[in-house]
Amino acid sequence: MELQKTSQKLMHAGLSNIALGIGPAHWDDKPFFPVSVAYKKRFGSKVFKIPVSIAEDCPNRRGINGMQTCIFCDEWGSFAYPENAELSLREQIVEHRKKVAKRFNTEKFMVYFQAYTSTFTKLAELKLGFDIALETEGIAGIIVGTRPDCLSDAVLRTWKEYSEKTFMAVEFGVQSFDDEQLLWMRRGHTASQSIKAIERVAKAGDIDIGIHLIFGFSGETDKQIIETAKLCNDLPISNVKLHNLHVLKNTPLEQLYNEKKFVPLEKLEYARRVGLFLDHLSPNIAVHRLVALASRWEELIAPPWTRDKMRSYQEILDYLREKNHFQGKLI
Repeated sequence: MELQKTSQKLMHAGLSNIALGIGPAHWDDKPFFPVSVAYKKRFGSKVFKIPVSIAEDCPNRRGINGMQTCIFCDEWGSFAYPENAELSLREQIVEHRKKVAKRFNTEKFMVYFQAYTSTFTKLAELKLGFDIALETEGIAGIIVGTRPDCLSDAVLRTWKEYSEKTFMAVEFGVQSFDDEQLLWMRRGHTASQSIKAIERVAKAGDIDIGIHLIFGFSGETDKQIIETAKLCNDLPISNVKLHNLHVLKNTPLEQLYNEKKFVPLEKLEYARRVGLFLDHLSPNIAVHRLVALASRWEELIAPPWTRDKMRSYQEILDYLREKNHFQGKLI
């Protein structure tokens, strides 16, 4: 947050992004600040995530206080590798580490507790999971995926404790800062809860904070996207992850799609909204991804372009360059 404010003051004083080490020339020639560059600056080399699962549920699926499953969530709770879910945590880490190390020739990793809501797990199990992760060779840090409404004081104390041992990060499934959109998604939390959760974690210790956002809601406006970017700039976050709203089998969204009550975005329109968001996003906030991937092709209903990660990413990248969109352009 302070880095962001300092950067803005210096830019207003007449110093360019290039002078500040900000911009495409410093971002592997991309029109956005990729998280890979942020990690390389912090750790001195490439760092890759190892997604794992220890949580088996979330408040929505449990039906707490009348909550319902989010309309877009499949049975795997967004876990990228459900085929590994039956393995022990140690086996998940070792198995994925081996594959990634061979494919990318890297030796540094972060364990990403991804599926469902990790802080919905018993605290003792979560701490044991952290300890197992840190016992593995080459682990540079821990990332926890959770919801804005699943934070206890005990969880915050635990994160602070581990932040004193290693790089500790949290990724919040915010999805939207519009309460009507959150209600339609059945998220079970409000925009205000998201903001308060982010601020609570920021005050708890040296914990890296990121958020997930979804574009493609019915009735979504350019003004909402711009306001979302500006709100991100004002929050104590260091990174964002972007997704396009897509339809998977056996989800409430599939029913809405079949009833023609939801139409997913075409690729170019999604790219336009990403460009609009990036133009207004601080160049100090790293971007994990520009677009979602349906890793289980047989579960994807629509849109079909979500199936091909690299082609979709490249075409969105080409669009951003063609239209001269780049992160921080309109700040």
